[in-house]
Amino acid sequence: MYGDEATIRKILTGAGDTWAVVGLSTNRGRAAYGVAEVLRRFGKRVVPVHPKAETVHGEQGYASLADIPFAVDVVDVFVNSELAGAVADEAVAKGARAVWFQLGVVDEAAYDRTRAAGVEMVMDRCPAIEIPRLP
Repeated sequence: MYGDEATIRKILTGAGDTWAVVGLSTNRGRAAYGVAEVLRRFGKRVVPVHPKAETVHGEQGYASLADIPFAVDVVDVFVNSELAGAVADEAVAKGARAVWFQLGVVDEAAYDRTRAAGVEMVMDRCPAIEIPRLP
């Protein structure tokens, strides 16, 4: 398990409210779009990160984490496992306080690197499932 309940709670309640969602586009059929809606409902600012840099849910999108001109607290990753490690490294370089890999996204080496850098991390879980469970 890559993210115990205490870590999940810490990220969802204490890591900060600015979430960069890597893989978020205007495609309503993608999981990232629905998860972003849930995060927004729970008071999170959701910043789209996608090569198209589309505006989603009224928030300006950026082509990469490095392009975001302000700090982000959590990086939520909706890319396949082969690409996710590089995104985790970018999140650490950006100064994110936490990295969250979505359901099905697992990279044990990235988990180890991210945790070694002092950044909280959860893998193979979904914040849209976890956040409504919080008391």
